[in-house]
Amino acid sequence: MKHLIIGTAGHIDHGKTTLIQALTGRNTDRLKEEQKRGISIELGFTYFDLPDGRRAGIVDVPGHEKFIRHMLAGVGGMDLVMLVIAADEGVMPQTREHLDILSLLSIKKGLIVITKASLADPEWIELVKEDIAETVDGTFLEDCPILMVDSLSGQGIPELIDHLARDYDEIEAKDQEAPCRMPIDRVFTITGFGTVVTGTLLEGTVSTEDSMEIYPEETTARVRNIQVHGETVNTAYAGQRVAINLSGIKKDQINRGSFLAKPGSMTDTMMVDCRVNLLKNSPRPLKQRDRVRIYHGSNEVLARIVILEKEQIEAGESGFVQLRLEENAAFKKEDKLILRFYSPMETLGGAVVIDPNPNKHKALHQDVIDQLQAKESGGPEVHLEQQLLRYSKEIPDVSQLVKYTGYTPEQTTELLQLLKEDQKAYSIQEQGFVHWQFYEEVTEKATEILAHYHRDFPLRKGMSKEELKSRVFPPGKPKMVEAWFEQLEQEGLIRTKGTFVSLSSFTIKMTPQQKDLLNNIESLFTKDLFSPPKIDELPDLTREKQKNIQQVLELMMGDSLIRVNQETVFHAMALEEAKTRLAEYFTSHDEIALADFRDLLKTSRKYAVSLLEYFDQARVTKRHGDNRVLVAKK
Repeated sequence: MKHLIIGTAGHIDHGKTTLIQALTGRNTDRLKEEQKRGISIELGFTYFDLPDGRRAGIVDVPGHEKFIRHMLAGVGGMDLVMLVIAADEGVMPQTREHLDILSLLSIKKGLIVITKASLADPEWIELVKEDIAETVDGTFLEDCPILMVDSLSGQGIPELIDHLARDYDEIEAKDQEAPCRMPIDRVFTITGFGTVVTGTLLEGTVSTEDSMEIYPEETTARVRNIQVHGETVNTAYAGQRVAINLSGIKKDQINRGSFLAKPGSMTDTMMVDCRVNLLKNSPRPLKQRDRVRIYHGSNEVLARIVILEKEQIEAGESGFVQLRLEENAAFKKEDKLILRFYSPMETLGGAVVIDPNPNKHKALHQDVIDQLQAKESGGPEVHLEQQLLRYSKEIPDVSQLVKYTGYTPEQTTELLQLLKEDQKAYSIQEQGFVHWQFYEEVTEKATEILAHYHRDFPLRKGMSKEELKSRVFPPGKPKMVEAWFEQLEQEGLIRTKGTFVSLSSFTIKMTPQQKDLLNNIESLFTKDLFSPPKIDELPDLTREKQKNIQQVLELMMGDSLIRVNQETVFHAMALEEAKTRLAEYFTSHDEIALADFRDLLKTSRKYAVSLLEYFDQARVTKRHGDNRVLVAKK
């Protein structure tokens, strides 16, 4: 079922609130001050039932220029706008500014309603109509009907209702499949219930017991209760005005202007890339570093402008800019923004979000402009590719890409498949994803590092896997990096053995002299298995240089030679023989003393201690008082 929001716009005291009361029978001015002064200060909300029973939400905005922020907080979710103009005054300054804002927000459907029809004679009304036609020329309202009403007497109200019903049919429904998102325009507490937020649901659906997240604060809450136009419901849909009772969060943890959204569907930022469109009647050009007010949903945030493709943007022109925000905010691609000068507060134009969480750019760089043009003209696939290229170093999974793009998990998965088919995305064991360009760069870097390592250390089995990780990848994501190694090995590019990694094509090639030295060293260690030589004795024993010995030892270590502690190295055969003798000893004994172990191996106390401590660490034996017992195998 389709749901939509009907809104008002127009100058102060032109009868917007009275018109809504004539349509609905309800007064949207809820504050005592509003009722006392007879003007709208805050947003007003109610609903309107069409003759066939369909219900639309109504948003009434204040018309005074001092309350333009409140007007902007309510206009973003409108589907159909009634531009209200009083017959006795005609087009006024806020009429024009509201029309500019509606156009900048790309609202497509509207009506022009001339109110207070009984207060002006026919000739004056014709002049007003001519002024209206000139004002709306070239806007989305240029071909819309102009309706005459008198809200107090009811004149013209039936005709207005007929037009609203027809327009309802022509308005496209909001996306109910997208992740839920609602700009918060009110926050309050109700005794016994707790925190309540209200807003217009822009996308998706929300149901009781749903877990939600507040952006940019990134705090979580649970939906306890939902009301739509005062009626309790289990689920609310995009296009409805909603009041949501939240649990697990306090009022002071939420700000007006924040977004209530599906967890993980947005991300906070201090920068946003946009295309800015200046009004033709903008009071002055937009210059580098201008301080502006950004209006997005129900939020107002200050920012500095960095113009990316020219020195300044003139009235009626457009251009790429980066907004450097003064506080965190959250956006989605293609969101519409309104920009006003910091002071005086005049509307200068609008903007469309191209990248909701970009890197920091410098002005007048052609590669930045080229990227923004690609992001702007491309569809969801291009947007995902750009985000994947940016975040590849994190090896993001689907849930992270959902956060960076604002797409659903299903959309993201489908788009990733398209990118993989086009060789623009690469999956790491179907767990994480990187851009193909990043994959090739990292793979090339890793293989180059290994190639250099093999040239420098031709007798080593390979490089430490941890060292290679640290030189290729940033910290974090250990599981993804391990999966990346596995993938490279499956593709035949590398070979891993224990904690070492090498190129798959690498083989150790020894010179005849090195082979002779290896045999010589091995014979020294096997001559007396349990009384091995010290490493620093080898140059004298072999009559070889330390450098040559070190190269051959690196090849032997972990294979034929095993280091049991910092000072002592045994041949692997010694360890196997010691374990065999221990096993035989324990067939007739429950435990073994150090002296007995020493005698069993016919070695010194020092070497016996080294071996027993090594076996303790290897979980072959364990201490039992001053003795050792065999560790039971599970």
